[in-house]
Amino acid sequence: MNISIGGYSFYNTFLDGKMDVFGYLETVKYRYRMDAVDLWNGFFIDRSGPIYKLADESYIRKIREALDEKEMSVVNFAVDGAHLWDPDPDMREKLYENALAHLDAAEILGAETVRIDTGGGYKEAEPMPDEQFEYLVKRYRELAERAGDNGYTVGPENHMGASLLPREMKRIAEEVRHPAFGFLLHLGRWRADEAEGDEMVAPWTVHTHFDAKTAVHPDAEEKVRSLLAGGYRGYWGVEYNAPGNQYVEMEWIIGAVKRIVSNAGRVVQE
Repeated sequence: MNISIGGYSFYNTFLDGKMDVFGYLETVKYRYRMDAVDLWNGFFIDRSGPIYKLADESYIRKIREALDEKEMSVVNFAVDGAHLWDPDPDMREKLYENALAHLDAAEILGAETVRIDTGGGYKEAEPMPDEQFEYLVKRYRELAERAGDNGYTVGPENHMGASLLPREMKRIAEEVRHPAFGFLLHLGRWRADEAEGDEMVAPWTVHTHFDAKTAVHPDAEEKVRSLLAGGYRGYWGVEYNAPGNQYVEMEWIIGAVKRIVSNAGRVVQE
């Protein structure tokens, strides 16, 4: 079963100084016995400035060496601090340069899918004005061209700003029109059209995330069935930054997600 653990799930453990990216790899491989990594750049960025600076290339290559030693693959590389839209043109350019630097890292790491956000606030969710829409389409098309040439996909998560509106995500995808453009779908996280949002963006979904609310939602199995019936064959990522007791909490949610996916898959096969 294609289950992965989002690195952000151990953010509180990381903040406590009890885990780094190498500890995360060890945990996924030997505690939870998984060979796929749902990597998050928060383990190896400098957050001291407005642009989150990535660790240097030598450090990224050490992560790749650790992955190879454990025979692990990176099914998703989730990137914070390199979103594409900002009202300030100078900041937009710096953010785009940071996105390109993260694609350099993704290619070193062998990531299969990469999440680069649209931008906007985490509470606001308004339809995009023309300038923003046209800019995002242009940049995502450029990133997708590079991703396609190098064998991976790139695109946003329903995470911030207009990406929390499924009709806006669909609008971007239809305009980008590139096979290497795809979404990281955080199941059920919408500010509008919540009932049909997941299904609306399903054709472009290349990776997924569950959180604790999704894992106990009464419609969870139906959401998974819909994606499976539509042809989704990617990973079911678990992204749950529990307030404490994170190793045990992760065991609980992995079991819950496995149960949901197994039950949904059985119904689809029937």
